[in-house]
Amino acid sequence: MSLTVSADVLAAAEDGRLTDDAFLACVRESLPYAYALVERLAGELPGSGRDFADNLVPPPDEVARGQLLRALASNAIRGALERRFGVVLAFQNCHRLAAFRPDAVGAQEYQRFVSAEAQILNQQPELVNC
Repeated sequence: MSLTVSADVLAAAEDGRLTDDAFLACVRESLPYAYALVERLAGELPGSGRDFADNLVPPPDEVARGQLLRALASNAIRGALERRFGVVLAFQNCHRLAAFRPDAVGAQEYQRFVSAEAQILNQQPELVNC
């Protein structure tokens, strides 16, 4: 299961009253590593002088790796994180996550990051099963 959902959040979703804030609180509590990583990258972005901030450090353990994969595999979670932090997320493997400025999506750096070539060049034998 991707998220641990409280009775209140479940009731709000059933009644069509689920807010982004409540959903993101559930994400933050259920997937703390993934949430914190996106929050960190979004925080680094303004002072980076680049169109993106990225993570090159593998997750500390399989639990954290699973959280990141689950967060980014869900359109709802990924979209809520992007809205909350005002970024566009790009993901290459089990840890190479980048937060881009929204206006950079059409730019060369973004296109290069999400390209098939970048995906191939980012592969490492020790990450085959990540």
